Amino acid sequence: MTPLQVLVDLGIDRETLVGIVGVLVAAYVASRVVGYALIAVAERRPRRRISIKMLVPIVRFLIYGTAAFLILGPLLRLSATQLLAVSGLLGAALGFGLKDLFAGMIGGLVLITERPYQVGDKVTIDGDYGEVTDIGLRATTLITPDDSAIRVPNATLFTANVSNANDGQPEMMVVVELAVTTGADLDRASAIVEEAMVTSKYVFVDDDHPFAVLVEDESYYRTIRGKAYVADLRDEFAFASDVTERSMAAFAREGITIPKAPVHISKHR
Repeated sequence: MTPLQVLVDLGIDRETLVGIVGVLVAAYVASRVVGYALIAVAERRPRRRISIKMLVPIVRFLIYGTAAFLILGPLLRLSATQLLAVSGLLGAALGFGLKDLFAGMIGGLVLITERPYQVGDKVTIDGDYGEVTDIGLRATTLITPDDSAIRVPNATLFTANVSNANDGQPEMMVVVELAVTTGADLDRASAIVEEAMVTSKYVFVDDDHPFAVLVEDESYYRTIRGKAYVADLRDEFAFASDVTERSMAAFAREGITIPKAPVHISKHR
């Protein structure tokens, strides 16, 4: 006997059940439509894109919360026997697989209230790096630099480290690393990297967003690390590529040699 038939046998009429299904369907459609509308508006407002997109999970929780209220209303008017039966069915459902969904929903509520990251942020969660494109009832969706979609359960928030590269702001620091040989002119090499950063069309510099060039001594080469902010976090890799390409071209023109070692571009602050 199916759970639906059990409820019908207990006196919960089909009209109530149809109403519950209708509310769930309406909530799903409304959440999708509102989500798409807010994302469309956000993409037209680059400076407020992240703050507008953060409204998407909030609105979805409000919609589903309203749906839950509308569904529970008729159920709360049931008799003690009917409520006991419904509670038993819900308990069995949680025990047989919905516990993960429930944990994800609790994690989603924590995300909404504490806001360790927002839609549009660049984050690392449990070793996965990417842009947060959606915070759902159960999971957060990340789009990686390789354009892969990763769904991270919201419950992961309770057990994994979360690193946020921009913390809700459109600007983000990008670190570019280049290597030169031990005999290279470090002052000139550093000046080249600095010039490449501050003249990049993607850079954002003011009193609150400074840039810096650091030199580190490695065993067989020297690392020059340039740190600067981009005006739009989506330009992270375009900025890093632009600075690297122009710096290496200037190195070649001025005889600054690079070692036979890979150049590493950091994705994080």
